[in-house]
Amino acid sequence: MTYEDLVPVIRRLAIEAGAKIMEIYNSDDFDVKVKSDESPVTAADEAADALISEGLRAAFPDMMLVTEEQSDSHKERGDTFLIVDPLDGTKEFIHRRGDFTVNIALVEKGVPTRGVVYAPAKERMFFTLADGSAVEETGAFDPDTIGETNPIRVASSDNAALMVVASKSHRDQATDDYIGKYNVRDSKSAGSSLKFCLVATGEADLYPRVGRTMEWDTAAGHAVLAGAGGKVVRFDDHSPLVYGKEGYANPFFIAYAPAVELKKA
Repeated sequence: MTYEDLVPVIRRLAIEAGAKIMEIYNSDDFDVKVKSDESPVTAADEAADALISEGLRAAFPDMMLVTEEQSDSHKERGDTFLIVDPLDGTKEFIHRRGDFTVNIALVEKGVPTRGVVYAPAKERMFFTLADGSAVEETGAFDPDTIGETNPIRVASSDNAALMVVASKSHRDQATDDYIGKYNVRDSKSAGSSLKFCLVATGEADLYPRVGRTMEWDTAAGHAVLAGAGGKVVRFDDHSPLVYGKEGYANPFFIAYAPAVELKKA
């Protein structure tokens, strides 16, 4: 598998999955089930997962695949794999808030190197090119043809006036306490992996996450942010956030533009 082979496939599958998700999102009603970990799942999660998994297994049969909606895949172990969250931000989807994304990423030796984040309700798509740089695509999102793309780059942050983005559904006092350590010009809330992309485009400088996430929640956004010059580190010791961990659970983390002077937890 080459990056030139990978990027068109994950982009196409994200767009096709997004179309499935929007069919259900725009319907009059849809069922919401609760998984064993108490998190919600809808027909949109399941339909998108089936489409993406089938596409990835057909294109890259020898590559390990981890996907949120297939618990058997969580038993797989390795440091190089494809990882999928077919609908990140299910709570945003259920409440029809639009801040949900399709996430597909490649992790190599514990590092997310290529990825796509597609927010179909917001009509925004971010992905890494074969060379690893990150772009935002604008236009009609034709599954088979990449449209106009604009390179994205993190901000040259002003530490006297930072823009912070935080979780819409999971913001808490611990998050606010940490944000309070910085000189903040403004803050905004956003759902799903869009927060990584807002840092990647320079629309925000800092995204601290003091709460539970899984690797499929973060890998694609992490790859896009890295391709735009950003970083993602552990909250506790500021070491790089690595992937392929036991159970695929993340520690707390901080995503940021490198000009930001990070504060201790």
